[in-house]
Amino acid sequence: MTVTIARPASTEHAPYYGTYISQVPDGSVLSHLEQQSRDTIALLRRVNETKSQYRYAPDKWNIREVIGHLIDAERVFAYRALSFGRADATPLPSFDENAWGRTSNAAHRPMPELIAEFEAVRASTLALFRGFSETEFARQGTASNNPVTVRALAYIIAGHERHHVRILKERYGVS
Repeated sequence: MTVTIARPASTEHAPYYGTYISQVPDGSVLSHLEQQSRDTIALLRRVNETKSQYRYAPDKWNIREVIGHLIDAERVFAYRALSFGRADATPLPSFDENAWGRTSNAAHRPMPELIAEFEAVRASTLALFRGFSETEFARQGTASNNPVTVRALAYIIAGHERHHVRILKERYGVS
């Protein structure tokens, strides 16, 4: 089954997420997520263990912690998509990515382990989205006290990763 996932309208997500969604190129968001995964994994594999400990400022995450954040955030966004796709009306809470970052073990995990987990999470996200119908992609729920559609969550995942990959390149010198 091939489902066309339209770009979400601004009414389908909190204004804050518009910055992520606007970074997603036109075309199939699922194809973009697939290619993005390959590109990000290739980029991360070029980061050695020493470089992975780099912080561009003392109060910022190191590269491993950025990867941990990408993994955590994608899991949260995918769970929201699953919940709302299944028509669960239960409002879902926010998550404090800074608190999660401080308490995660990402800074102490080897890069290959983090990359493998990132790859597995993305594969799971893609499998989830490939199973949704147009009706499920259009469903809406509440997360962080804001309405959001399943369709918007697919774009948020893609845009969130683009945002952090750009930061890895510009501020961390990853190339």
